[in-house]
Amino acid sequence: MKAIILFGHGARDARWREPFDRLAALWKAQHPKVLVRLAFLELMEPSLEEVVTTLSGAGATEIIVVPVFFGQGGHLRNDFPVLLKACQEKFPAVTLSATLAVGEDEAVLQAIVDFGVKAL
Repeated sequence: MKAIILFGHGARDARWREPFDRLAALWKAQHPKVLVRLAFLELMEPSLEEVVTTLSGAGATEIIVVPVFFGQGGHLRNDFPVLLKACQEKFPAVTLSATLAVGEDEAVLQAIVDFGVKAL
C-alpha cells in the first residue's frame, strides 16, 4: 500500500498549520484510497518518525514524503535527509522516498503567479 506524508516545517502559532490541514483534506477528498498524513520538522506534532510509524502500522509499504517547503533550503538539504535515513533504518520493510520541495515545481510557481494576477 502507498501513502503520502505532507511534510512541513512547523511553527509556534497553531494557526500556521491550518493551510496544511486544508491541503491534507483536499488530498483525502480527491484521492481517498491513498493514505495521507501531515508531519512536521519541528515545533509541531507529529514528527516524521511518528507518522512513518503510524503508516507502517496501517500497512503502508511505500511512503512518499512531499516537502511542503517553498525551496530546498538548509532544512531540506541537511536536516531532512538525516530524518529520512533514520526512518528508513527503523523501517527497512518500507520503501521511503521524497519529492523535491513543492516550490521547486513549475506548476506550483505558476499557481502563485495566477494567484497574484487575480489580485491585479
